[in-house]
Amino acid sequence: MKAVLSKEAGPPETLVIEDVPSPVAQEGQLVLSMKSAAVNFPDVLIIEDKYQFKPKRPFSPGCEVAGIVKSVGPGVTNVKPGDRVLASAGWGCFAEEVLLDAARVIPIPDAMDFETASAFLMTYGTSHHALKDRAMIQPGETLLVLGAAGGVGLAAVELGKAMGARVIAAASSEEKLAVCREHGADETILYPAGPALDKEQMKALSDEIKKLTNGNGADVVYDPVGGDFSEAALRATNWAGRFLVVGFASGPIPRIPLNLALLKSCQIVGVFWGGFVARYPKENQQNINELMALFGAGKIKPLVSKVYKLSETAQAIEAMAARKVKGKIVIVP
Repeated sequence: MKAVLSKEAGPPETLVIEDVPSPVAQEGQLVLSMKSAAVNFPDVLIIEDKYQFKPKRPFSPGCEVAGIVKSVGPGVTNVKPGDRVLASAGWGCFAEEVLLDAARVIPIPDAMDFETASAFLMTYGTSHHALKDRAMIQPGETLLVLGAAGGVGLAAVELGKAMGARVIAAASSEEKLAVCREHGADETILYPAGPALDKEQMKALSDEIKKLTNGNGADVVYDPVGGDFSEAALRATNWAGRFLVVGFASGPIPRIPLNLALLKSCQIVGVFWGGFVARYPKENQQNINELMALFGAGKIKPLVSKVYKLSETAQAIEAMAARKVKGKIVIVP
C-alpha cells in the first residue's frame, strides 16, 4: 500500500510517498481501507515536531479518517469487515490502509458520505465539548468565534447557533466572513491577517466586539487563533464571561495580563478534547450521539472546501499552514 511518510522533521515539502507493507490487525485492532482523511492543524505541527505528541519516524501524519473496515483482529466484536466507520487518531491516516484501535471507531450514518465523515469528528467534537462542557453556554448568550471560517471555528459557529447563542464570527477576509454568514453567524468582524497586531489594531478589534454587544463584551469567546488576538478578545469579554483556549493557529502563544481576568471576574478555560475523550469516554460518547442527532436534523454539516489526492498531501498541509483553508479539506486515495 502507499503511505505519506514523515522521515525527517520539517515543512510539508519534506514528506514523501512510498510503498509500505499493509498493516495487520492484532488483538483489539482493525485495518481500515481509507476512503477519505481530513487535514487538521495538528498535521502541520506534528511533522515539524511542534505538537505535544512526537511519534517515532518514519510515520504517516493524518489524525482523522473515514473508510471501510478491511479486517479485524482477535477480540473485536463491535465492527466487522465491510462496515463504514470514521475515527480520530493521533497520526497514521494519510495512507491507503490505516491500523486503528477498534474501540475508537464510530459507525457512519447512511446519510453521511466518506468525505463528510472524515471531516466531522475532530472539529465538531472539539467545539461541542468546548461550548457544552467547558463554557456551559446558555441560550441567549453572545458567542464570539475567532478564526471562524476554519474547521473548528465554523463548527463552533454552527453549534453556537444550534445551542441558541447569538454568534459573532471574526475572520481575516470578507470571503471567509461570507462563509460564516452562510453557516449561521449573526454578525461578523473583519480583522487583520496577523499574526501580530499593533496596539491600535488590538483596540479596534476590542472596540468592534464591544460595539456589537452593547458595550458589554462577549459572554463566551472561542479562540483557536492565539497571538495578539487573544488579548484583544479577552479585553472585550463580558463580566463573568468564559474565554476558551482552543489553539494557537496564528503561531505565538499569548502572554495574557491576568489582571484582565480579575477585573472582569471571567474564566480562562482550557479546551483539550483529546484529553477529555481519554478520561471520560462515556460522556464523550453521549456528546457524539448529540452531534449525530444534530447532523441528522440538518443543523450541522462540515464544509469540505477542497479535495486533494494522496499524492497532493504536501500541498494540502501547506494550505492549512498558510491559513488558506475555509472549513475542511480532505485527502482521498
